[in-house]
Amino acid sequence: MIVQKFGGVAMKDKQTREKCIRHIADGIRDHQNVVVVVSAIGRGSDPYSTDSLLRLTDAFNFSKAASDLAASCGEIIASAVLSAELIEAGIDNQVLHGIHAGIWTEGEFGDGIITDIDPTMIIDGLKESACIIIPGFQGVNERGQIMTIGRGGSDLTAVALAAALQATHVEFFKDVPGVMTTDPKRSSESKKIDRLTIPELLPLLEEARPIIQKRAAIYAHKKSMPLYIRGIDTIEKGTWIIPYSD
Repeated sequence: MIVQKFGGVAMKDKQTREKCIRHIADGIRDHQNVVVVVSAIGRGSDPYSTDSLLRLTDAFNFSKAASDLAASCGEIIASAVLSAELIEAGIDNQVLHGIHAGIWTEGEFGDGIITDIDPTMIIDGLKESACIIIPGFQGVNERGQIMTIGRGGSDLTAVALAAALQATHVEFFKDVPGVMTTDPKRSSESKKIDRLTIPELLPLLEEARPIIQKRAAIYAHKKSMPLYIRGIDTIEKGTWIIPYSD
């Protein structure tokens, strides 16, 4: 079993989601079961992005619980869209969200902390379908309320689920072929790094738009979970991130 994480750029339109579907099909072929974690569709001012949902009303400033509920809808919409398109492509799947995803949280709305994961319904779902889709960025508190877990939280969702399910690794699909020596948009000399340890990766995650969320990388280190960062547009090898040096 593996966990695959697709971000907002990968989910932005049907053409890019077709690439996601091909990677999911490859994952099922190679690993039998795939748990897919998705971010909201698009970024910034795109209609279903987290930012757009949070701009629906200024009244969200008065209710963080309502704000989190609205924000969580971006990932749920993305999950529903991808699920339908997988069915269209002949790949059976299920979407599990809310209590059914088994991700329990506590703390402050907008910056919740994952306290426990009960993978029972995911494991049961995988007995019926080779692919389970989980909306990222969210969990449920003890009162049954949806809580989001901070920006970039879908990365943390993927790593936490992988640890709970004892997956072999997490695959993150990006618009670059892997972890690069420099920002390829700024330098033509940028080269892909084939292999890093998590401690070597952490300093690279201090920038404004890190390749994955730092909290997710720290969690992966704690749980000794390998990460594989690769390009959405290619089947070439990406960057393996291992918890410790050999």
